Amino acid sequence: MTFGLNLAPQHRVYAGFAIYSFAMGNIFPRLPDIKHAMGVGDGTLGLSLIGTPIGTLTALTLATPLLERVGFRRALLILVPLLALAYAIAVHAPGPLALFLMLFPVGLMIGSVEIMLNVEADRTEFLVKRRIMNRAHSFWSMGFFGAGLFGGALAHLGISPQLHLALIVPIVAISMALFLGGYQPAPSRFVGTGKKAPMLARPTLPILVLVAVTLSAMLMEGASIDWSAIYMRTVFESGPFVAGFTVALFAFSQATTRFFADSFVDRYSPSGVARVLLAMMATGVVIVFFSPAPFFSMLGFALLGIGTSALFPLAISAAAQRTDRPAAINVAALSQISFVAFLLGPPLLGFVSDHWGIRSAFGIGIPFIILSLLTAGSLGRRPAAPVDEPLEPTRDKLLAGAARGE
Repeated sequence: MTFGLNLAPQHRVYAGFAIYSFAMGNIFPRLPDIKHAMGVGDGTLGLSLIGTPIGTLTALTLATPLLERVGFRRALLILVPLLALAYAIAVHAPGPLALFLMLFPVGLMIGSVEIMLNVEADRTEFLVKRRIMNRAHSFWSMGFFGAGLFGGALAHLGISPQLHLALIVPIVAISMALFLGGYQPAPSRFVGTGKKAPMLARPTLPILVLVAVTLSAMLMEGASIDWSAIYMRTVFESGPFVAGFTVALFAFSQATTRFFADSFVDRYSPSGVARVLLAMMATGVVIVFFSPAPFFSMLGFALLGIGTSALFPLAISAAAQRTDRPAAINVAALSQISFVAFLLGPPLLGFVSDHWGIRSAFGIGIPFIILSLLTAGSLGRRPAAPVDEPLEPTRDKLLAGAARGE
């Protein structure tokens, strides 16, 4: 039975990404309040947050067969509202250990939704005969932007994180029914050789070089999402709305860049675009590290959003174009290593913040940006393939979005 609005397949994909990121993004503007309520330091909070990446990595590794058995339509319509509900329950955690345990099932749901939405975006590309993957992820950033604004506004009004996250549940459930009630999974386009990519693909030296390209973006994106609100509250004693708006600003600049990134990659070389993005990221890190006022910090986070926007997709394309192994194995190897760095890096930066201050948690990104600049040439000089070329069916595109937490 279908219900809700009658939308084109690609529009349902865009809506799915936006609603999903809104469901998961509302907790981040409230992390300062959660930290204060527990009376813990940045390092302890960081350890608690590791519950999410452990659950996500578990789902990314094991959940695909179960999701295919249940069916993407049923699983997606159930799991996205359940994700909002799981977050609403998690913010009632009385202490860091309880928060860690409550975030593990949140991670399982995030990983499962990542698989379904990225696979659906990949299949829909083939169905409508044009690229939509980058634009789909720009809608993820737009949903996160909305979550930052909404969360900051409710924090400014004095609404508790518990009530705030509870309000998200019906909003997400109604939105899913309205925009994805008529969703039917696109037909599979996977045409393979019969060989399946292994759960843990062995990285080759060229893949490790591509990992080096992505590390700075993975680290800085995760750090900006997890710690930007706490940074504004700690360094400048900003109000809740300013802290939440900073999260939203990062997401907005990232979304805008992703929306238009394909045209620049088509016009220039992948390595050239990457170096420009890395220069912007470096500028953003320096501004955040030395910022004397909130306005400059917000400018720095906006530049971080631009700089982190497209590096990982460029690396995924470079890995898929290699001829030493099947594309799916190379993409899986790159995705799994970068994904671990993305999810585990920001919580561990809490320890850096505890010992050297929260500015240092962002300043530590500079050596990783230098590493990415030194290895950016591995992305290649050829422009991206024209839109009307056949799109390569690759099961592991699902990991491309997952490694960014989207």
